[in-house]
Amino acid sequence: MNAAFIEALNALEKERGIGKDVLISAIEAALISAYKRNYGTSANVRAEVDPETGDIQIFASKTVVETVENPHNEILLSEARKVNGLYEVGDVLEEEVKTRDFGRIAAQTAKQVVVQRIREAERGNIYEEYVEKENEVLTAIVQRVEKGNAYVELGKTDGLLAANEMIPGETYENNQRLKVYVLEVRKENKGPQVLVSRTHPGLVKRLFELEVPEIQSGVVQIKSIAREAGFRTKVAVHSTDPQVDAVGACVGQRGARVERIVNELHNEKIDIIEWDSDSAVYIAKALSPAKVLMVYINEEEKAAKVIVPDAQLSLAIGKEGQNARLAAKLTGWKIDIKNQSQAEEAMDAIFSDGPLPAPEFDTEG
Repeated sequence: MNAAFIEALNALEKERGIGKDVLISAIEAALISAYKRNYGTSANVRAEVDPETGDIQIFASKTVVETVENPHNEILLSEARKVNGLYEVGDVLEEEVKTRDFGRIAAQTAKQVVVQRIREAERGNIYEEYVEKENEVLTAIVQRVEKGNAYVELGKTDGLLAANEMIPGETYENNQRLKVYVLEVRKENKGPQVLVSRTHPGLVKRLFELEVPEIQSGVVQIKSIAREAGFRTKVAVHSTDPQVDAVGACVGQRGARVERIVNELHNEKIDIIEWDSDSAVYIAKALSPAKVLMVYINEEEKAAKVIVPDAQLSLAIGKEGQNARLAAKLTGWKIDIKNQSQAEEAMDAIFSDGPLPAPEFDTEG
């Protein structure tokens, strides 16, 4: 019987990933609950399970008395002195209790406690496993969509893709596979709750890391990402090896690498630009695909005035200011864009009216 018991513990440890010490602790707690349920007592009780032999012992604390009123909490002085002749009235001794005396209800109580402890241990293990996956990308399978939120399967647990974390215009179907970014793992009573996102810039970063070996090896670095999910993302990259083209590595042969990422992101447009340590050059590149004629920077205010050809102004600003806004987020600079004609008019006014006025930087990306 004991050999079968130990074998069962080993099997549980292997199948559920729960340490034997946790299982033994659960069984000891179950035995204590069973004793108290069986005898209707709140007396101090302890249980011991030998992890090697499977031997089980339960000990109940009993007060030495001259007249026993409750045999589960008290013991006669004469009986106590059979154990040790030095016992006196008022002393407390431990007496072993036979588990075979437990009734059906007590056994059921023990079973419930063991099952509950095992569930708690499993939830703890799952939490510890997934909390390490925060800020990582996982493959999720859509289970259902309710009230605008999507519930996804992540392997050993489920995740919540809230409505505000969904890519605009994207729809989900049951059993659909998609990549998600793990925002946060919370410890809840019913088990860990994993919050995931499809809009976080970190999703784009991790997808590039998965697709581009040069990023995995560290030769190409992602310096910055600016994203408006579902519409457009700008990614600034830099190569630590002069012989490796950072942009080309991310784009891939015939655009294959970036195309896979675009497809994963519901056809979101992705601009890959080369990072530059020169702020003016970096700002000009960030406004791609627009061509830039000149960049004037104010280091103290971290603001820049950018001059573009007349025909390029709308391209530089982008639809509803999106291109300029993303460029500002990407670089961390406040950017004011003027076309060539506006700049020339301003210069004419300066030379005709006198001294150069203080520049104004009034457009924030």
